[in-house]
Order: sequence, then C-alpha cells, then structure tokens
Amino acid sequence: MFDTRSGFWLAAGIVISALLATAAVIVFAPDDALTYDTFGAAIGIPMVVLLPVMAILSVTSEWSQRSGLTTFTLIPGRGRVILAKMLVSVGIGAVSIVVALGIGAIGNLLGSTIAGVDPVWNISVDQGLSLVLGNVLGLLIGFMLGVLIRNSAAAIVAYFVYGFVLAGLTALLAASQEWFHDLQPWVDFNYTQGLLFEGLPSGEGWSQLAVTGFGWVVVPLIVGLLLVRRSEVK
Repeated sequence: MFDTRSGFWLAAGIVISALLATAAVIVFAPDDALTYDTFGAAIGIPMVVLLPVMAILSVTSEWSQRSGLTTFTLIPGRGRVILAKMLVSVGIGAVSIVVALGIGAIGNLLGSTIAGVDPVWNISVDQGLSLVLGNVLGLLIGFMLGVLIRNSAAAIVAYFVYGFVLAGLTALLAASQEWFHDLQPWVDFNYTQGLLFEGLPSGEGWSQLAVTGFGWVVVPLIVGLLLVRRSEVK
C-alpha cells in the first residue's frame, strides 16, 4: 500500500487534502459557518475521491506492475491475497477518515479561536460512524472495480463514471420520473450510500442499503474474484 510512489503519495494526499480543506474553511468560511460539520464536509469531498482510488490501486498494481508474478507464486491461493488487500484497504480507509476528522477538530478549534467565536461541535457519534461507513462503502466500490477490471486507468475511469456521471443521471431520472423516484432507494447504491453522509439510516434504510449493496458491490465482486482466479498474469 505504501512502498510504491503512487501508493505513498496517494496516502500522503489524503492527509494533505484534509489539511488544505481545513485551511480553506478557516480562511474563506464566514464566522457563523465555522462549525465541526463544515470542516467535516470540506474534508469529506477529497476523501470520497481518493479512498476508492487507493483501493483500486491496491488491487490493480498486481497486474499493472507485474508484481502478481511474484505474489501469486508465493501465495497460489489468489482469494487469500484479495481478501488481505480488502481488509487492509478497509482498515487504512477507516483510520484515514478518523485522522481526517481529527484534523477537522483541530481546525474547528483553531478557526473558532481566530474568529473569536465559540467552537460548535455539531457532529454526533452516530453521524461520525455514518461518515466512516459511507466512505468505507465508497472505498469498497473502488475495490470491486479494481478486482473486476484489473487495470488501473480503466478502473479509475469506471469509478468516476459510476460516482459522478451515473449518479447525476439517476438523480435526474428520479426528479423527472415518479416511478423511478420510488424505486431509486432499492436499486441505486449511489443514492443509499450518499444518505449515510446525512446520518445513520432507519430500519427501511438499512434494508435498502443491504439490497443495493448486494447488487452493486457483492455480486460484481464475486464475479471479479472468479475472473481473478482464472486470469493470466503477464
């Protein structure tokens, strides 16, 4: 995850982007907007982009850098390698989010002190957990695409199409077609995952998240694992 230039600078970029986002809020946000929620939202924007890319590269590096010739010789069971990569990616992603929220907390204290206002801590524990879960699920989308496509550039492009182009199209369809507006929570993982950034879901929300997650993450990941076990590493 860290012993290549791309892996190292991507991990460093997560911390750097959190610092830059925090500084931007302190410099440009009005005094009444200097809240912990504002800092968390600003930091979350680059995290949504960088964490899935990190997960993608953790998988595709075996093919793009040909390290799979070594890895899969030492560990012939490729499923074990992919599982280890997924666990490490999720672990690093969760820790990165916690560190970013810590940076946001420091920024909230610093910004409030500079502005001469009382710090506002308007992110509850439940909201913090939902932020971690939402980002980890986004990371798993990137990981799934890495396993399924096994090419760094193609998988990253596919993630941006899924995360930005497809999300915009489904939002437009839901706004213009009543039948899809009611169906969207059950078929659009982008939508149900995005709701996590507003807080933990209700009982029905958990069901919708499970259904969409199974269709968009679990099933393609299983297909990708079958392809990984049979694909030739050149």
